[in-house]
Amino acid sequence: MTGDIPNLSPVAAATALLRAGVPPGEVLKLMEPRDGLLSSGQVANAEVVSLKQLGQDFQLLLRLTMNNGQQTTLPVSSTLPLTPGTNVNVAQGSADTLTISVQDLQKAVANSLTSIDTRQLPAGTLLQGKVLTTQVAAQNVAQLTGQSSGNAPAAYRSIVMLLNTALAGSSLTIESPQPLRVGSLLSAQVQNSQALNFIALPNRLDELALAQQLSTQQSRQGSLQSLLTALQNLSPPTTDAPDNLPPSLRASIDQLFADLPDVQQLTTAKGVAQALSASGLFMESRLLAGENPTLVPDLKANLLRVIAQILPGLPNNASYDAAAAANTLARAMPSMIRNALGTLGLVAAPSLPINFPLPARTLGSPDNKDDLETLLKLAAGAISRLQSHQLGGLEQTRTNADGTQVTTWQLEIPMRNAHDIVPLQVKVQREDTPEREQTPENATQEVKEKEKLWRVELAFDLEPLGPLQVQAQLIAGNLSSQMWAEREGAAELISSELNNLRARLVACGLNVKELECNRGVPAQGSRTVLEQRWIDENA
Repeated sequence: MTGDIPNLSPVAAATALLRAGVPPGEVLKLMEPRDGLLSSGQVANAEVVSLKQLGQDFQLLLRLTMNNGQQTTLPVSSTLPLTPGTNVNVAQGSADTLTISVQDLQKAVANSLTSIDTRQLPAGTLLQGKVLTTQVAAQNVAQLTGQSSGNAPAAYRSIVMLLNTALAGSSLTIESPQPLRVGSLLSAQVQNSQALNFIALPNRLDELALAQQLSTQQSRQGSLQSLLTALQNLSPPTTDAPDNLPPSLRASIDQLFADLPDVQQLTTAKGVAQALSASGLFMESRLLAGENPTLVPDLKANLLRVIAQILPGLPNNASYDAAAAANTLARAMPSMIRNALGTLGLVAAPSLPINFPLPARTLGSPDNKDDLETLLKLAAGAISRLQSHQLGGLEQTRTNADGTQVTTWQLEIPMRNAHDIVPLQVKVQREDTPEREQTPENATQEVKEKEKLWRVELAFDLEPLGPLQVQAQLIAGNLSSQMWAEREGAAELISSELNNLRARLVACGLNVKELECNRGVPAQGSRTVLEQRWIDENA
């Protein structure tokens, strides 16, 4: 699919808007009325932080800078798609409106590129961008010029934020014969100053979008143990001191702990299967299948329920900071909260491949263990950690050059060990070789190639053994495994028990090959970095 860049000068576009009856002061409607935000006659500089299309209108997030240098952010609605980075001067017309002058309106419309400088980006250059808006261009032109479009084929005009090359951060206005889905990521090659050729990469993972999310999630995630410890240390209700938590929040916390498996449960195949199912890894797939994840134990669903019960109690908390709470949620849970707030950020640099296991990361311990705002931050960090595991599994799911399909699942299971809670990190990888046409010559080889190769990695810190890591490989009933213990005494103790472990594995029907325990940590070998490209889902 080819995208044509509208051959309209920015000044002409602004003039067309004015000719179409746009008022001298374009009105921006505040999502929440703010009486007295600006005094009469006062003008403040506003920068557009984000743009989101809502039907035929647009939601903007403005950062206002007052004359005294104080800044505030405001969500507003507009009839014009003012792109991120646009600076305008605004005045307050009423408690729920801001106005933009004609001169600023012309500058704002001119802020989006309408052609490409081929000296800067020669033909063949790969552009990558994110679709901010999409509208029917023919109707817009007819409305702006007062002319009928007749039987001309429909065209769609979109604003795309560029995220690579020297133009990263700039917006580009393009026309296409098909609508581009708002929020989708595009790859296109420059043909000339007025034309782009979208690149279609069907049946491939949108790797750059994954890398972008993985980078942001890893920077926001916090250890599950920090949250669970904080929840365990909440002041319990007594006869003399009633519970200071809302009953619904206390019930959600109790449900979270009740659904955690114990070490004994993880010694049986059925118990392991139940723990994997309840890890939160499959919550989204259950939602897509139309199932209710609250009907079965699910760690992520329980965490989200705790967050939902914390939020109503925050305004009554003495240390509640609404802006800080909104920022915490907006930064920690982009897939669920950031889109709703209209503050989805853009990451220019690709992320590094995720390592296993994820390191421990503390977001800070509360001064007051009953501080709901801190619990919200820890819970949001825990959600990001679970999502980091999920995205790490997607990043390592690939098809090799020989056609072998590698599927990876990565997750974390908090398990109860007496009064302690020990997070168990798990990575399961399956390799499926492609089927080949069977002939008498390769019949025996075909059976061997169809065997699935399984790799399992575990990481946990269990007292008194300390940090442990396990790597195992299983194919056709043959098992090989290596373990690493960071404490010297632990490595010696485990090595002395390997014969008992071998006997139990053989009793389960496995043919045990290599089985040993080393001191230290496994070496981090070289990794294959995913090619950084984007997919155009509409091409």
